[in-house]
Amino acid sequence: MLRDFNDEFETSGPTAAEFTTRFRSLLMRDDVLVLLAEADLHDGPVGPDGPDAHPIPVGLALLTLRPTPYHDGPLAQLEELYVRPTLRDRGIGTLILVDALRRVSERGAGEMHINVDEIDVDTRRFYERHGFANIEPGTDYRMLCYVREL
Repeated sequence: MLRDFNDEFETSGPTAAEFTTRFRSLLMRDDVLVLLAEADLHDGPVGPDGPDAHPIPVGLALLTLRPTPYHDGPLAQLEELYVRPTLRDRGIGTLILVDALRRVSERGAGEMHINVDEIDVDTRRFYERHGFANIEPGTDYRMLCYVREL
């Protein structure tokens, strides 16, 4: 699904095979959380017993947890949240995000960070609806994220 996401937004990145290899490694870590949303979708012809439905992945979240001096627990970073384009605006992203917040809270996280491209207004509105902000209370300026590949 991450390869699909990168293709959708014309972003370069790892191949599906490279993602698979990296996910195998990441899933072994205690400081990584991957959530997968599945739905029973009709994926074939209607048989004599009705539609051929089986669960398929429809969305995912990848979160990392790291130590921080600002909280007793870790800082959570939502690295990726993706819902298949044809299934957006059905609440799947909200369910994934709410579950992610619950799970990182259970792990003692004091805060969650999310990076969003400025141009992606719909995604920014989505996170803002769920209580995220890029302006800290008492300030009138936005927080920025700086990136440098190594």
